[in-house]
Amino acid sequence: MKAYLFPGQGAQFAGMAKNLIEQPLAITLFDQANAILGFDILDVMLNGTEEDLRQTRITQPAIFLHSIISARLAMEKADLAIAATAGHSLGEFSALVAAQALKFEDGLKLVYTRALAMQQACDQFPGTMAAIVGMEDDIVESVCAETPGTVVAANYNCPGQLVISGEIEAVQLAMTRLKELGCRNAVQLAVGGAFHSPLMKLAENELRSGIEQTVFNVPLCPVYQNIDGLPHQDPDEIRHNLIRQLTGPVKWNQIIQRMIADGITEFVEVGGNGKVLAGLIKRIDRKIPVSAI
Repeated sequence: MKAYLFPGQGAQFAGMAKNLIEQPLAITLFDQANAILGFDILDVMLNGTEEDLRQTRITQPAIFLHSIISARLAMEKADLAIAATAGHSLGEFSALVAAQALKFEDGLKLVYTRALAMQQACDQFPGTMAAIVGMEDDIVESVCAETPGTVVAANYNCPGQLVISGEIEAVQLAMTRLKELGCRNAVQLAVGGAFHSPLMKLAENELRSGIEQTVFNVPLCPVYQNIDGLPHQDPDEIRHNLIRQLTGPVKWNQIIQRMIADGITEFVEVGGNGKVLAGLIKRIDRKIPVSAI
């Protein structure tokens, strides 16, 4: 059984629309996207610099579009039986659209609302994130809990790699303590804010209104969600979990391990540069085949 996985912020690259625009389906979806967003995102995805694509209001809809168009083009060419979907952070919206829990237009509107709300939260509540490598999760969690200020475990990426998030001083204090305790590495990330932490509460409140007004359908297959790492098909549960995602952790390691336990035998990374999630999966279970679209 195949599961289709969708990357989040960080999978963008300059010229990311060049492998799509010769397809009529892609042009149709880009035209719809430009009308929804109110600017020419195709031009940015074709001609923008790496710096242009790092702007949150550009990054998130660009990755969403690249993922969904890549998935739909692949489905046009072959009979792709989807047993399950999941997405890392932002990628959860792509996973929901691919599983037909959300319409394309509604997914894009929510992604853009999310991007603008997150940028606003970052401007008002400065924060950062750091990757902690070579330390048990429970130790990282304990250090975060004991550190003054706001710092939490944010991304459970794979065994031995956990990203923490929060106020700048609190994250740096936690990094120092974890180095003292013997972690292999602690690297502050070049991100614009404290994603998946309480500092995103403003963004969560903004996104909540959009999600509550959007129609969610029963997906064609289970969608494994970030907040708990479990499969969901009930629209109300999906909506509730999606709201909580902005301030809650991304349990990616738990998602992949649960998918394997549930019988998934192959993973396909859809969209982005095709390397981000594949690399994490190889660290979780090297025996599972991973390909990219």
